[in-house]
Amino acid sequence: MSFPSKIICLTEETVETLYLLGRSDLIIGVSQFVERPPEAKAKHPAISQFVRSDIEEIINLNPDLVIGFSDIQKDIAKELIGRGLNVLVTNQRSLQEILDQILFLGRFIGEEGKAQKLVDEFSAKLEYYREKTRNKPRVKVYFEEWDKPQISCIQWVSELIEACGGENIFRRKSCRLAADRIVSHEEVIDLNPDVIIGCWCGKQVKLESFSKRPGYELINAIKDNHVIEVSPAIFLQPGPALFVDGLSQMYEVLQNVVQTLDE
Repeated sequence: MSFPSKIICLTEETVETLYLLGRSDLIIGVSQFVERPPEAKAKHPAISQFVRSDIEEIINLNPDLVIGFSDIQKDIAKELIGRGLNVLVTNQRSLQEILDQILFLGRFIGEEGKAQKLVDEFSAKLEYYREKTRNKPRVKVYFEEWDKPQISCIQWVSELIEACGGENIFRRKSCRLAADRIVSHEEVIDLNPDVIIGCWCGKQVKLESFSKRPGYELINAIKDNHVIEVSPAIFLQPGPALFVDGLSQMYEVLQNVVQTLDE
């Protein structure tokens, strides 16, 4: 049985997964936004943004597999398929689906054993934090992915918050599509989070902007100065980064808030 030997990764999480599986040799092209691991951008040609790709450059690289993520890349996938390429697009949204995708990719490239070991490690780490925070006081969290319009967090971030001792105030809206996660200022004010976490995809968070929003002076997070920025490269990609660094960072953020509230 033969496996792919020349893979183009249209998004970041597949790159990190292939590196962790010891198979960076398979990568012949990456997203220009790739940050993990740091050497990936210098080592591989950048041929894609998230919603646009250099189709001709991809064709010229002659990959035997192109891997993308989500319905947002459906037009890129359609064009590449129309040009005769093999394209795999996954749509993982939960932490479990992310673990399943890692295992699926490992099987796809002939590295099921390594992938299973990695998934077992990540699953154990996730359970460690769930146990660590079980029956402990929880803080109310507003996690903002975008500011105009205001978009709250996707399912995997909501689950990460819950695992690390927080309560996502918009858990009921942690849906697959961004349009279904749009929230209002009035909702945020009414739900009164203890901490606001900004994580704007593609641009730096303006932390001072939150306190300037009308009515936000009533929110506990603003009163107590619990407004924090976290990295999109860790929290907004559905891959290993969530387990490698996301769990520990989210736990630290939330526990620092808990300690402050207890004082």
